[in-house]
Amino acid sequence: MNKKYDIIAVGMGPGAVFMAYELVKQNSGKKILLIEQGKRVEKRNCPIEKTGKCTKCKPFCNITSGFSGAGAFSDGKLSLYNEEDDDIYVGGELHKYIGIQKTKKLIDYTDQIYLEFGADKKLEGIEFKEEVSKIKKKAKKENLNLIDIPIRHLGTEKAHELYGKIEKYIEDNGVELMFETIVDDLKIENGICTGVKVKNAKEVENEKAELETIEAEKVVVAVGRKGANWLVDMCNKYNIETKAGCVDIGIRYELPDSVMKDINHYMYEGKIIGRPWPFQDKVRTFCQNPSGFVSSEVYDHNLTLVNGHSYKDKKSTNTNLAILVSHNFTYPFNKPIDYGRNVAKNLNELGNGNVVVQRLGDISRGKRTWQEELDRNSVEPTLKSAVPGDITFAIGYRTMTDILQFIKQVDKVVEGFANPDNLLYGPEIKFYSNKLSIDEKFETSIKGLYSIGDGGGMTRGLMMASCSGVQMARNLLDIE
Repeated sequence: MNKKYDIIAVGMGPGAVFMAYELVKQNSGKKILLIEQGKRVEKRNCPIEKTGKCTKCKPFCNITSGFSGAGAFSDGKLSLYNEEDDDIYVGGELHKYIGIQKTKKLIDYTDQIYLEFGADKKLEGIEFKEEVSKIKKKAKKENLNLIDIPIRHLGTEKAHELYGKIEKYIEDNGVELMFETIVDDLKIENGICTGVKVKNAKEVENEKAELETIEAEKVVVAVGRKGANWLVDMCNKYNIETKAGCVDIGIRYELPDSVMKDINHYMYEGKIIGRPWPFQDKVRTFCQNPSGFVSSEVYDHNLTLVNGHSYKDKKSTNTNLAILVSHNFTYPFNKPIDYGRNVAKNLNELGNGNVVVQRLGDISRGKRTWQEELDRNSVEPTLKSAVPGDITFAIGYRTMTDILQFIKQVDKVVEGFANPDNLLYGPEIKFYSNKLSIDEKFETSIKGLYSIGDGGGMTRGLMMASCSGVQMARNLLDIE
């Protein structure tokens, strides 16, 4: 393998993948290497469907690691925009770096790439404007903001196929892909990044393993949320400039499709934002999966988190969605990732290493949920490995209050949203690194080191992470 490259990307999530795609399309002639700790997309599979429980895949979880990152196993929703929108309401802060109109054009361009590789041409959420308007007005009366934007749904299994095609395309066009390899360190000297130091993924716990240095003119960090903790370590080690970041802590909520039928039918995904009393923290729904399945995924140090999937072909009778509370810390404590990890660790202890599930009514009654109660519950859990228990032992009072008050608010808009048999799974946590300080070219305070995607705090979600990759390629080539 060539040990000197023009561009190295750390990670193979949508950001890195679409950067590589755009560099190929622009005939850049650059020597490009993408490095990933997980496997090729075609080799990624989750044993839980056969075993019924999480087996803690080694060395890394196949859902969170591998080509296309968590995107290959996500529900595969691409959030777009309405023509009349005067802002970008979903997906992070890319538009704050390149402007709203340029971001819209970038979304159009990136969406077309997805279509070329097999994405469903149907757009959800564009046919029933009048009906959606009525729901939005009803939400507004309850001090809730309902975001309606077009959604292109790939589906979990279809996303897997689509990213497999992209993997083959960029590799066939000269992009080198290094799998099952850990970027243990960056090579930074005199304020300049000139490469990375790697080791085999099997040596993840061997701190004495020999490191191989691979040099590059430019290094792009595209680690996603999975790599947020590593990125914090790099920032601390090399004094890379950051801004205060946040962590989203919450639960995965499961309820019958019949309760969510209007939003599911008219919008497919309704993104609801509120600031419930008494704390008025930002609380939002995220990743709604009609007729979907609750899932688990494993992060570093065997932290098990909950997520949700929705397939094109396989269906349940339940809808699941995340309810997340944004946590920002300043003085004297400013370690949002550590805080979130501690919440997750405590919940994992309560669930013996598994996701914990609890009925809403049991929380109201001040008691845990038992298996026999879950067995006769009207809402049947789709995550069979979840352990019934009491999530309030681990999620803080303020966060839990925010979630419960939010559920009550939404119930006034969507009748049945606060039904006692509805299920709360925990923990659902979205880790973001402290936001990296980057310039208009996405370059950090270290010359030659760039940052894109979710891990560095720029984006949230498949579409915007993909867009940031396209823009990164153009920045590197100095083109619009």
